[in-house]
Amino acid sequence: MRRVPGSALIFLSLVLGLGAGMAASGSAGPVRSIASGVLSPLGQLWLDALTMTVVPLVFGLLATGIMSAAASGTASSAAGRSLIWFAACLTGACLAAALAAELILAWWPVHGIEAVAGSVTMPTPAAAEWYRGIIPANPIKAAADTAIVPVVAFALFFGFAAARIEPILSAALRTLLDAIVQTMLVIVQWVLNVAPIGIFALAFGAGSRMGSGALGMLGQYIALISAICLLTTLLAYVVAVVAGRISILNFARAAVPAQAIAFGTQSSLACLPVMVSAAPRLGVSPASAGLILPLAVSIFRAASAGANVAVAVYLAHLHAVPLPWPLLLTGALIAVPVSLAAVGLPAQVSFFATIGPVCLAMGVPVELLPLLLAVETVPDIFRTVGNVTADLAVTRLAGERAWPDTSAQVVGNRIDAG
Repeated sequence: MRRVPGSALIFLSLVLGLGAGMAASGSAGPVRSIASGVLSPLGQLWLDALTMTVVPLVFGLLATGIMSAAASGTASSAAGRSLIWFAACLTGACLAAALAAELILAWWPVHGIEAVAGSVTMPTPAAAEWYRGIIPANPIKAAADTAIVPVVAFALFFGFAAARIEPILSAALRTLLDAIVQTMLVIVQWVLNVAPIGIFALAFGAGSRMGSGALGMLGQYIALISAICLLTTLLAYVVAVVAGRISILNFARAAVPAQAIAFGTQSSLACLPVMVSAAPRLGVSPASAGLILPLAVSIFRAASAGANVAVAVYLAHLHAVPLPWPLLLTGALIAVPVSLAAVGLPAQVSFFATIGPVCLAMGVPVELLPLLLAVETVPDIFRTVGNVTADLAVTRLAGERAWPDTSAQVVGNRIDAG
């Protein structure tokens, strides 16, 4: 099987497509005919081929992820505590990211909306009726309509129920779901093998519509997502200090080596040995850290989950899609289980598998999502730094304390002068 094209080739396709599109933005005649008659349909076909895998992939990942999480939670009390903290911290990170992204974009509005808004139309659910579609009366119809919220709700029920049936039946069902997921991943890889062509076509269309504003759009995206990831990193410090009762200096000393490796490698897995060795500084027993951290690296990506919500909010502003609070809340809550389920996926695949469902749940077009993938290298650095910082914070929260716990700080101690 061929490898997916690297980020450099995808970025080159973006640059060439945007450049050609901006050059053709003021022209007419044959160039316009080629753009509208060839490149635009080609880009849309490529995007449709990628989008068609979202529903079965999300359902399969969520159902199997819930089954695995249920098994892990019953296997160890530390793992169970970790899963609870994962869910709580992911929810907090996603809600904070949604609010922060809205505030930042209200202060720094997206430019080029006139060229993009209306280019793609998607139904936006009414704010007063958003909750009525959470539980699907017909899951198959919900899947056919790409209604992500009811699909996610059904997948959660399905996964928890499948974890409680007879083990032999549960194992057979998981094998089937794993086969569906792996099949979808093969299709995604086929589509991504021709990503340079699809991204060139989509970038040409964006460049021809937005002109030089496309460059500003991408720059603003990089700045926004990087800022949201840094916010998640800061929140991880706050949670560790307040809920974990550790001094900020001790936590920073434990986190800095892992953060440095995360910055250089953009890989949470590469940071795992250093994070495990930081257990004494966190006041956590090495055995407990050795159980929690591999689980955290696998399924707990707080900064990535928050960034995914911010991507959807940014695309909503770019396409002038209104985001009343129920839709914003829906997107943030959908990002939590989707993030937990996307375990071990390649970066390019997980970008679509985790952000696409959030966009669809919020009624946000995904047409420009592949273009954002091409410039994801910089935000991904801050995603990884935020992820490993949150991993260490949860280790402090869920881990068994080492004795003596020299990292604890009692707030408000009185100092006697006499």
